[in-house]
Amino acid sequence: MANLNIISEEREISTKGAVNSLRREGKVPGVLYSKGAEPVNFTTTEIALRPVVYTKEMHLINLKISDKEEITCILKDIQFHPVTDKIVHVDFQAITAGQKIEIQVPVSLIGQSVGIKEGGQIQQHLHKLDLECLPKDIPDHLDVDITELNIGDSVHIRDLSFDNFTLLNSEDTLIVAIVAPKAEEEPETDELTDDSEAAQPEVIGENKDDEGSEG
Repeated sequence: MANLNIISEEREISTKGAVNSLRREGKVPGVLYSKGAEPVNFTTTEIALRPVVYTKEMHLINLKISDKEEITCILKDIQFHPVTDKIVHVDFQAITAGQKIEIQVPVSLIGQSVGIKEGGQIQQHLHKLDLECLPKDIPDHLDVDITELNIGDSVHIRDLSFDNFTLLNSEDTLIVAIVAPKAEEEPETDELTDDSEAAQPEVIGENKDDEGSEG
């Protein structure tokens, strides 16, 4: 697993206005959490965070905050702006060799499903798995093989087995399924029935000559 370096500056807890001002300058506020220590507030740049955020792989981060000693950590949480999708806040979790941690790791589907070749559609219900492991055993991603899945088949947590770490999701959690293609609905046609014909309004004046001939 690759390590990424991020340079940041320590910051004091400030007002919402000051934080928004930092964001307008292209900076992203963040917090580093460490077991048994006070959280450390910092700022970094959106450009520095992109390799960590916009990826399907797991990375260890070497975080340098001002003149403090470099700390190895992982991305714990990230927040995006609801309109622009820009990164507005990050949380990092410091890790220590020999101490297990709980993390989320991306799921990577591998293989060409038999069911897809027969016209089925893939539905991925889970894109990340929760697991517990030592820092040295953190995987880049978790492979889930779908090669043998036919239409109607699926993979749950209970179907997986990995070495060196423990999955924390419920055993009944659905990860991926191959489903039958949706049948196209035929458009409804409005057929004229005898009753509907009888219900047509009478045209006024249709038999006017007959009515006027009496007498």
